[in-house]
Amino acid sequence: MNFSDIIKSLNNASAFDLFRMRAAIDRVLDEPRWMQSVQVRLKVGQEVQYFDPQANALRKGRLLELRRKQAVVVDLADARKWLISYAAINLDGSDVQIRENKAQGLGRNEVGIGDVVGFVDRDQNQRTGKIIRLNDKTVSLLCAGVQWRVSACQ
Repeated sequence: MNFSDIIKSLNNASAFDLFRMRAAIDRVLDEPRWMQSVQVRLKVGQEVQYFDPQANALRKGRLLELRRKQAVVVDLADARKWLISYAAINLDGSDVQIRENKAQGLGRNEVGIGDVVGFVDRDQNQRTGKIIRLNDKTVSLLCAGVQWRVSACQ
């Protein structure tokens, strides 16, 4: 599925249309057949990859519990427990990168926490750092021990 084309199409939709579409998708994902199709492929203790929409990246976890509508996982990187949707589990190894084709800069959907990116600061110095936080319009970077907040489209 080409997510870049879908995002381009969605840019022409109204906020109300997008909200209704999200409600329709949520209803479809709540149908038992979708959850059961994932549940039958899972076992407690299994290591899985799941999509973290906040970080826009895959994370690795171990299944602790299979509930009716969600799974409990412990994140292997930070040992925190999370309750996740079965739909977030990437059983087929799908590519999770959504790349927007823009003429300049990067969009929020094109980067994830932990990625290394570069930018030009206000003194025209090139800097490189690791993404530590994604906001709606800005990205927080750690560059040589100093935290920077830059526009996502720089």
